[in-house]
Amino acid sequence: MKKTLKYATVFFLLIGVIAASTACYAQSPIRKLGRGVANFFTGPFEIPKSVQEKLFADGPVAAVTYGVFDGIYKSVLRCVAGVYEVATFPIPIPAEYDIIVEPEFLFGPDEPYVFGQD
Repeated sequence: MKKTLKYATVFFLLIGVIAASTACYAQSPIRKLGRGVANFFTGPFEIPKSVQEKLFADGPVAAVTYGVFDGIYKSVLRCVAGVYEVATFPIPIPAEYDIIVEPEFLFGPDEPYVFGQD
């Protein structure tokens, strides 16, 4: 009985330490899960976004050639990262639930989706 109580005490202390250290991370498992779901579903929107960026930066020929291929690459990358983050959301990999794909969310405040130039 004493041995079981000893193991139970150690187990609950370890759970407490893990829970306390998770709260100190910059990210959290729930944010990682949400980011993964968002990245999976917004991944295909990388294609028109990339085409638009190339159109404004380099012109229409670059947009319909390089922009399309760049968008497809980014789309696949964002979708795969989303699946990976959903599958591993309880595990702090990469360190401290860090971001895999930049930007963290496709249509965040850092990356507005605009249809024209000012």
